[in-house]
Amino acid sequence: MFDNLSGRFEGIFKRIRGKGRLSEADVDEVLKEIRTALLEADVNVGVVRNVVARIRDGAIGIEQSKALDPSQQIIKLVNAELTAILGGETLKISYASKPPTVILMAGLQGSGKTTSSAKLARWFKSQGRHPLLVGADLQRPAAVEQLRTLGSQIDVPVFSEPGDPVTTATRGLAEARRLGKDVLIVDTAGRLAIDDEMMAQIRQISDQITPNYTFLVIDAMTGQDAVNVAEAFHTTLQIDGVILSKLDGDARGGAALSVKEVIGRPIAFASTGEKLDAFDQFHPDRMASRILGMGDVLTLIEQAEKAFEKDQAEQAAARLLDGEFTLDDFLEQMQSLKKMGPLGGVLGMLPGMPKELKNAQIGDDDLKPVEAIIRSMTLDERRKPEIINGSRRQRIAQGSGRSIAEVNRLVKQFSEMQKMMKRMGGMGGGKKGKRGGLGGLAGGPGAGLPGLPGAGSAPGGFPFPPSR
Repeated sequence: MFDNLSGRFEGIFKRIRGKGRLSEADVDEVLKEIRTALLEADVNVGVVRNVVARIRDGAIGIEQSKALDPSQQIIKLVNAELTAILGGETLKISYASKPPTVILMAGLQGSGKTTSSAKLARWFKSQGRHPLLVGADLQRPAAVEQLRTLGSQIDVPVFSEPGDPVTTATRGLAEARRLGKDVLIVDTAGRLAIDDEMMAQIRQISDQITPNYTFLVIDAMTGQDAVNVAEAFHTTLQIDGVILSKLDGDARGGAALSVKEVIGRPIAFASTGEKLDAFDQFHPDRMASRILGMGDVLTLIEQAEKAFEKDQAEQAAARLLDGEFTLDDFLEQMQSLKKMGPLGGVLGMLPGMPKELKNAQIGDDDLKPVEAIIRSMTLDERRKPEIINGSRRQRIAQGSGRSIAEVNRLVKQFSEMQKMMKRMGGMGGGKKGKRGGLGGLAGGPGAGLPGLPGAGSAPGGFPFPPSR
């Protein structure tokens, strides 16, 4: 998401970078291009008008600043404006003094509301909470069954009963209190379009359960239509925040960049993939930074901390810097790296990463060739790759279904990495460095890892073709 917008901004800033000063004509040209970029991203016209006007106000007298050059000033202004229209600050959840904290989920049919309900329940579990899901979407066939299936995958109970959705939601609240659950998430019915019956029903549910938070689920690929949906629901329910689903889709970003400005409510959470763990709080400042090509290191660190066991990572890093890092260690780290999601997305969080890598669709299948080769080795071969002679290489190639050339390349790259890191360890790193997780692997995700971008392969490509 936002790839096209990010590319447009990159081009705009590249043309003004290095200029000693910006004339009024230069500023007008930049604002014109920003306006076009936002409109092409399907941002609401009124929102675009307001954004451009505020940037213009901030750009007046920009050449008078001595701290930053004009292009940096423009980038600073655009970054601040993007952060503001994306919500400003991350929404902080406040829990009810008398549990449960009640969450009402609203949205159109097909927006991803039921899946988002389960993802939200999983997120609350990760915060140490004990959620209960309520299936009050009795309109759509199999909606409750879908919720039960998702609930079982994350070990969260689901309450539902046939009949009236308002009664179901009310009894679900009573059930949460009986079970001692501290978070209640109510999934409601949607329609293909907004209608009076749906709005009346969800209003009644809201009146009965008095939610602490009402979240509107919006498909990130909706574009400007999201504004109309948000306005209609906000008028009926007083929305507290928006959950963007399908943020990983081929979307231009219009929904994310329009909703906050129109209804004055922030994006609370975002779904970045189909898996139930591909969901987290939305950070406007981090997203703005990514749009402008400045990376998202904080999210990268958070994902790494979740994926890597700290003690194991530090031990692996120490062995790496001592030149004792084995292919078994590498395989273990690669499994942790896969937990962070598609590698292309991970690389996109790094500042200054080439566009080819940020847009690369690198997934589990691209790591399988490396994994297959290592798993076809004996324990001694993994610990001491230098013993791998011609006959061993042939056996490994046959066992992994890869070519001898691919085996040679992996062994050579791994050997080079060992030598490089041993030299770094000798210059004062060693075990004291404790460079855990991603940092311990040559400075970043994929950097210096055999078979991954940055390991001597062509920019943006793997040293051997994907297995699929």
